[in-house]
Amino acid sequence: MKLLRQALAAGGLLAAAALPAQAQEVTLKLHFHLPITSFASTLFIQPWCEKIARESTNRMKCQIYPSMQLGGTPPQLFDQVRDGVADVVWTLPGYTAGRFPSLEAFELPFMMQSPEATSRALWDYMQLHGQSEFKDVKPLAFHVHGDGVFHMAAKPIRTMADLRGLKLRAPTRQTNKFIAMLGATPVSMPVPQVGDALAKGVIDGAVVPYEVVPSVKLQELAKFHSETDPAEPAFYTSTFVFAMNKAKYEALPADLKKVIDNNSGQALSGQIGKAFLQADIEGKKLTTRNTTNVIPAAELANWKLLGNKLSADWSKEMDGKGLNGTKLLEDAKALIAKQAAAR
Repeated sequence: MKLLRQALAAGGLLAAAALPAQAQEVTLKLHFHLPITSFASTLFIQPWCEKIARESTNRMKCQIYPSMQLGGTPPQLFDQVRDGVADVVWTLPGYTAGRFPSLEAFELPFMMQSPEATSRALWDYMQLHGQSEFKDVKPLAFHVHGDGVFHMAAKPIRTMADLRGLKLRAPTRQTNKFIAMLGATPVSMPVPQVGDALAKGVIDGAVVPYEVVPSVKLQELAKFHSETDPAEPAFYTSTFVFAMNKAKYEALPADLKKVIDNNSGQALSGQIGKAFLQADIEGKKLTTRNTTNVIPAAELANWKLLGNKLSADWSKEMDGKGLNGTKLLEDAKALIAKQAAAR
């Protein structure tokens, strides 16, 4: 009887050892900086989690931690996924200024017109030029948001002169430089800090897309919303990365890796860009009681001259880092045009 029990126990151990390849269950800790009610969460993050659960027959699920619930600050999200504090994060590389130089080509002024096409182009661009910058994680998607908008507390922006002397929140190194060139004082801060900064008068306004409006209650804190001519490329956009811990991915059984692979890459990047365009439409609806104006193309022509100078300066800076700035900028523009034509 003792020998029989030992044999059964040994058989059980062998059976258990064989299970992970077929029946392993995985929970992914997914961390990001906006509320669970944000458009980024409801239109992109939660649907992605539902899809991987469905395609893995519920063997792979997300445990979602919005609003930095795992601790830390938004600029620390990338390191958190690299180090395994989180298994998946969604974040802005621009929150750590200068750390991802190749990516900045897409954050230069007047580069983006369609967030869907530009997001697909950004994925392709990063396969060409950005793999070394993201070698410590597994990128699932790169994307941009829709047109940036000036959300102002006290007065609208109609011309460059209206920006003089104002303190404006901006998200990235290049957008901060451009805001300064336009005559305002840039104040760099992550999105979650914008509402408090506006309420306390620390800033006069913020440049964010309409998608962000409900997350920081901009419909209540900003009375004026100044858009740029929609027929023109956006005066700025930010880049985002949706990334997975590399060790977590490598530890997955082959079939679950395939689920991740099928829900990442260029297609997912474009889908997120498209979702953010829809989010802009929904966010703008919340501002209907406020005043909205459009900065016309004739005025933006003056802004573009400064934008061209910033792009040229950036290209020279990249040359100084051992990167071919001209090539990076040319490839970014060509890929954006290619994806725009393919829509």
